[in-house]
Amino acid sequence: MVVTLDAKRRLTVPTTLAPAKPGDYFEARFDADEDAIVFRRLGGREGWLAVMKACPVDPEDVPARRRERPKRRKL
Repeated sequence: MVVTLDAKRRLTVPTTLAPAKPGDYFEARFDADEDAIVFRRLGGREGWLAVMKACPVDPEDVPARRRERPKRRKL
């Protein structure tokens, strides 16, 4: 089956080829050896803990938040 890239650089895949529903997550990567784009369905939304563990910045290195209320700006 051939799919065509539209003017907004989107690919539309028929449901007969890959049944999916709006909001499903896919990982897309380009395989230079095969000159192909590979899509892999992801399990679902990641929990906040998984995202935090994958964060490259250690939470201890983040500066502390200020405790005072923000001042109003004069117009």
